[in-house]
Amino acid sequence: MSGPVLLVVAAALFDGEGRVLLAQRPEGKQLAGLWEFPGGKLEPGETPEAALVRELQEELSITVNETALEPLTFASFAYPAFHLLMPLYGCRNWTGAMDPREGQAIAWVAPENLRQYKAPPADLPLFDWLAAKR
Repeated sequence: MSGPVLLVVAAALFDGEGRVLLAQRPEGKQLAGLWEFPGGKLEPGETPEAALVRELQEELSITVNETALEPLTFASFAYPAFHLLMPLYGCRNWTGAMDPREGQAIAWVAPENLRQYKAPPADLPLFDWLAAKR
């Protein structure tokens, strides 16, 4: 084992054209400059769905109903200091204007083009899964 298991949750937000939203990690954060799905860590006592609803509001100013989250797949990846477990949920419905609140760049990307964006290693199998499902 590579250390403690860290549970984070992520969303594949799909627009009307089937593109997926990626967000670039801002300067000053670990893995800055890499592109990833929006989401984040669970708070104590929080379900993955509740955490994702909270994270999407905090990061992007959008409101998502838990019933709009569809479990898609997950990543399990051993980093040197911890093991990441990351469920990926799909979401096609939200309210509010997309406003990146952490200064992060965002991009709408066709699933087959996700690998053109430099991403954390744990995200790469998720990119491939989405491209294969297209």
